Amino acid sequence: MKQLLFRNLSKHYGKRLLFTDLEVPLTTGQCLLLTGKNGAGKTTLMRILAGLDKPDSGEIQVDQSRYTWRTYRPHLQRQILYLHQQPYLFEGSVWDNLAFALTRGLSRLEQTQQIEEVAAWAGLSALLNNKAKQLSGGEAQRLAMARALLRKPSALLLDEPTANMDHSARLLTLEMLEDLKHQGLMLMVASHDPDWFQAVTNQQIKL
Repeated sequence: MKQLLFRNLSKHYGKRLLFTDLEVPLTTGQCLLLTGKNGAGKTTLMRILAGLDKPDSGEIQVDQSRYTWRTYRPHLQRQILYLHQQPYLFEGSVWDNLAFALTRGLSRLEQTQQIEEVAAWAGLSALLNNKAKQLSGGEAQRLAMARALLRKPSALLLDEPTANMDHSARLLTLEMLEDLKHQGLMLMVASHDPDWFQAVTNQQIKL
């Protein structure tokens, strides 16, 4: 699968129209930047793409086949992961949070290898035994990205992934996004500060 194309997406919130007849392409190895003012519907759109919220209308094209959103929803929930601006972390250590995402049935050695590899990728190797809920904002976001990667999704949707980060943490997050593109993931980043993401952006949508 090289692309998931969402067509004719529409959504009302109460009496207010958030968007209508919207087309959203998620493409392998590319990053789609989603911009717009607060309240424009960025989070709602990402939750629709991840199969979490229902659109008023819309269909999905995969290769040459088309599906209704309702029909394809189970596939969206398996293939696409949505990461909130303030990621939810479980009680326990960074290691525990990563172990939760591992494929079941792995040997102890395989578990250790995968956790150590993804922790190194996310710059968390020295924090594996730290309590996850005591991490800084940047560390927590990198943990959420690492945990998501262990679940082997086709696409990651990141909602304001560099909010409340210092400059160095932002740069590290950008490096991780670029690497995810090279790994062949479909990416979408929502941000009200689009200039930060120009280096990793292939396409842009404004709500």
